[in-house]
Amino acid sequence: MRIPLERRAVGGGRVPLSRQIQSHLERLIREGKLAPGVKLLATRELAHDLGVNRTTVATAYEELIAAGWARAHVGQGTFVAERVPALAEPAPISAQKLDWSGFLSKRAQVVAADMHRRRAYGQLARPAPGTISFAGGMPDSTLFPTDAFRRVLNRVITQEGRELLQYYAPGGYPPLRRYLAGYLLRFGVEARPEDILIVNGSQQGFDLVARTLLDPGDLVAIEQPSYPRAMQVFRSFGAALVPVPLTEAGLSVPHLERLLERQTPKFLYCQPSAHNPTGLTMSLAVRQRLLEVAARHRLPIVEDGFDGTLFYGARPPGPLKAMDMAGLVVYIGTFSKILFPGLRLGWIVAPPALIERLEMAKQLADIHTSPLLQAAVYHFCERRLLERHQARALREYARRRETLLDGLRRLMPPGVTWTETAGGFSLLLTLPEGLETAALLPRAQARGVTFTPGDAFFIDGGGERSLRLSFSAVPVSQIDDGMKRLGDAIRDLGRHPDHAVREPELSVPLV
Repeated sequence: MRIPLERRAVGGGRVPLSRQIQSHLERLIREGKLAPGVKLLATRELAHDLGVNRTTVATAYEELIAAGWARAHVGQGTFVAERVPALAEPAPISAQKLDWSGFLSKRAQVVAADMHRRRAYGQLARPAPGTISFAGGMPDSTLFPTDAFRRVLNRVITQEGRELLQYYAPGGYPPLRRYLAGYLLRFGVEARPEDILIVNGSQQGFDLVARTLLDPGDLVAIEQPSYPRAMQVFRSFGAALVPVPLTEAGLSVPHLERLLERQTPKFLYCQPSAHNPTGLTMSLAVRQRLLEVAARHRLPIVEDGFDGTLFYGARPPGPLKAMDMAGLVVYIGTFSKILFPGLRLGWIVAPPALIERLEMAKQLADIHTSPLLQAAVYHFCERRLLERHQARALREYARRRETLLDGLRRLMPPGVTWTETAGGFSLLLTLPEGLETAALLPRAQARGVTFTPGDAFFIDGGGERSLRLSFSAVPVSQIDDGMKRLGDAIRDLGRHPDHAVREPELSVPLV
């Protein structure tokens, strides 16, 4: 540990070295840089680092303990106290620290403004114990095939570790790119391995597309409602989002046509399959019409892909990319929904001229995605372990979806409507006229149930009466109880719309 010590007398005196050490450690504790319970360096070790007598450090520690900043355990050492003394005034600092807010880019300011909005709506804190949360649109970690993946990972480290722990080509692990070319062919997407770029999840896919295609002031056409994190990325690069309404059959192509007669978006972002938040899937007729309109107007499409593995009932039409004859579609896919989100492993499929530019952007951003994890996922898939996991997970998610839909039918008050999710993890519920989600959320949280407010999925307003319910991470045994609590909260809101309820701080992750 480095502690600056003044060893010479200044102005006729010198602060004792033990007091200087004590003051420095107090400041670190006060500022949270030494957390409660952290073990301090042994007196002998710190004395050696600082070039002082061990007794000097021991004296500093004794003063910290006497003042309540630390505690000692015989034979174990000295630890930061769990509760530190309250200070009437903060300790003076030696110099005025730089205010970084004045140096933030416009991109950072956009991101910060969005985060502040979510905090103001109670969307970032942790759920209270006992809360049934329909907020997280994520897979259930209890279903993860962790043992099987651990065995594959161990084998990969043993056999290929030296190569995979080095710097790697930005395009990705060649066997995984070859596997994905075959995997995507099952859904009609024809791509050579060199047309596929491995990325750190779909989120990095959005970022690389934005870096490569967007300039400040560009327009991006986007479904409404839509995925919040994609909206945040495009906005952060200075794009203005132009909403296109969503219908039961998918994006409103007539509305898009009228939009294209007046404006020229840089591209259209959409989720044709297992749309988040509605769970709806674009019909084949709408897909065909959309591609016709896009080809006529030379409008690129960024397709947030969700393949046919997590659908309940009929298999969806093929991705837009599978029907794209004009080279308009950039397809972004991910393993996060079906395998492990923590791997942050996804891919982009794009025409050769664009994939080269995207690869350059990736190399600047992070050089490459972990080749070790890429190789492990490849071998996991090659051994057909992914298919086995998909089948098991689909059965469980289908049970949860049906239980949720059944609970909604039985337990929601009149006037409440919802989308019939065909795939994915969520659906969108709409409250009766006159009721708003902002007033419902604290009532629901007070009853021990939470959800994602719908306004998070709309562009600059809208969605005041809607909310997303995600069922993937909620055990079947809790879903009915959760719907009863939500139904009771809606009834209470209908009876007492003006009765204020204090908002507890619960989490509403935007995945």
